[in-house]
Amino acid sequence: MSCVDAYNRPVIPELERIFGPHGQLAAAMPNFRARPQQIELARAIAEAISDNSQLLAEAGTGTGKTFAYLVPALLSGGKVIIATGTKTLQDQLFDRDLPRVRDALKLPVESALLKGRSNYVCHYHLARTRSEGRFTAREHIMHVQRVAAFAERSVTGDRADCETVPESSPVWPLVTSTRDNCLGSECGHYKECFVMKARKEALLADVVVVNHHLLFADIALKDDGVGELLPACNTIIIDEAHRAPDVATVFFGESTSMLQLTELARDAELEQRRTASEARALLDAAQAVGMAARAVRLGFDAGTGKHLRSDALARREFVDALDRLVEDTSVLADEIEAQRDRSEELPALQKRATAAADRLSAWRDESRGDLIRWADVTASGWQLHATPLSVAEIFRKETESSARSWVFTSATLSVAGDFSLFARQLGLEGARALSWASPFDYANAGRIYVPRHLPPPNSAEHTKSVIDEALELVTLSGGRAFLLFTSLRALRQCAEAFPRMLRERDLDFPVLTQNEAPKGELLRRFRTLGNAVLIGSQSFWEGVDVAGDALSLVVIDKLPFAPPDDPVLAARMKHLEEQGGSPFIDWQVPQAAIALKQGAGRLIRSETDRGVLAICDDRLVTKGYGRTLRSSLPPMPFTRERDDVAAFFDLQRAWQTSS
Repeated sequence: MSCVDAYNRPVIPELERIFGPHGQLAAAMPNFRARPQQIELARAIAEAISDNSQLLAEAGTGTGKTFAYLVPALLSGGKVIIATGTKTLQDQLFDRDLPRVRDALKLPVESALLKGRSNYVCHYHLARTRSEGRFTAREHIMHVQRVAAFAERSVTGDRADCETVPESSPVWPLVTSTRDNCLGSECGHYKECFVMKARKEALLADVVVVNHHLLFADIALKDDGVGELLPACNTIIIDEAHRAPDVATVFFGESTSMLQLTELARDAELEQRRTASEARALLDAAQAVGMAARAVRLGFDAGTGKHLRSDALARREFVDALDRLVEDTSVLADEIEAQRDRSEELPALQKRATAAADRLSAWRDESRGDLIRWADVTASGWQLHATPLSVAEIFRKETESSARSWVFTSATLSVAGDFSLFARQLGLEGARALSWASPFDYANAGRIYVPRHLPPPNSAEHTKSVIDEALELVTLSGGRAFLLFTSLRALRQCAEAFPRMLRERDLDFPVLTQNEAPKGELLRRFRTLGNAVLIGSQSFWEGVDVAGDALSLVVIDKLPFAPPDDPVLAARMKHLEEQGGSPFIDWQVPQAAIALKQGAGRLIRSETDRGVLAICDDRLVTKGYGRTLRSSLPPMPFTRERDDVAAFFDLQRAWQTSS
């Protein structure tokens, strides 16, 4: 495929005109500003599309990377798949950015939005849920009715458009389908299926917008020889690509959970009562699986957390319970097989039971060296995981399987200009890697502040000291702050103490805390209030955009090193050490640098933003690796004096008053 527009003219010479001050984008969008970095980025992407090559493109905040990849993608003349980091960004790209660029360029490009099947209402499971009366709570019954009304009027069936039913409603899993319980072409509602309709539209479209989860689910299916979810294409663009290795790890591995087994048991029991009421053995087998799945949790006693397979198998009670579950699940599969002709649902249930028994047996007995087998135990359940030691070979096979271009873009792909960690994680060592700095004037936009005399980050007093320091900083900033923590324990400690501390100082700054409302709602309140303090953890470190005066202070409690008890990390560190590398320097420091860069990136989101980034961890200054971490931060003046922070905010207030 050559990079040509609809009239078969080369794209690259056109880019400077399109992105220029008098180009189509400027003419169509009054607030559009020409940026040299954006033009260079667009040119590099167009070249990658033309050459069917791989490009790692790091574009700092404010570069305008979305338009930079949309323009050459729309002009390419080939089929393009664009994968975003989240479903929210996916909707934003499809509903806002893509139409704006398409209209500005006046191109007859067809686009489609495609999500995983659990995002679409399933007519079969909706009808079944309504007929069986699975819910007794009035609120949940109302949710089912609202979903039914939505399904009748909706063109797409996308649950994101059903605003009258909360995303967290327990109704959704029962009115949508999964790969396990979808009946496929055997379903009586196949012709009207929203999932099938979305996939047909994707086949016909020039540009298909997906998310990382669907993209890597598709690659995983092809690797297993099962089939594929996405249409063939000429170009794949992965936005927010720093997330890709973690998402790939999930989909290239396997997991089995207590929830999966109890849902299997529940569905088998319901189907027995509905279609095979005299088959008592099937009912007994279903109930046995449900009890056995819960017994596995008891096999861990009261211990929660993450456990390597070897540690889990050292518990006799757990081993006995797991062996019983494998046996009971196999029996359930046999009993369903004996009744499979009774309904269209039973063959699918039999496949689910057989697959679950196989996964449990493999986790119990198999010893493949390329997989990390571990258990994640919570207060109410468990998951057994088989995680690849590396996804590089699997992904490399996909990128080399056909002649197409791959573009990976994000604001955080490198550490001090070094892309080696990201490239190594996905097997992209031969890819072209380029970086463009943010156009923002960081020297005047903000300050980086590392407080003096805080206790060590591993001490019991550290969090309290951070909260005390945050109070002083919030007082100086007039609220307008994110307080970001690396652990939920520290977050909870701050959430309990901070409102009281504000009252004691007679400071009237509203406090918003993660999980007290949906993330989007919290951000809406934060922007509207104008002087709020938001206390959050991991989910607010990235993908959050609060431009303007509402956010002027970001406090980070400590350097975001991965927790040492993570069994996947531990296994990868051991493997790296065996290969002669340094686990800490070659993996942990680069990962922390990228995570820190993401958190820091919440502060300055526009050319007029001003603010202070406070990192309450002495190691940024006192440790040798601190230099690497600092080099990944925005190039703002550095200080250790709170008085400098006070002077900065005073200057900003004076400037605002004079203007």
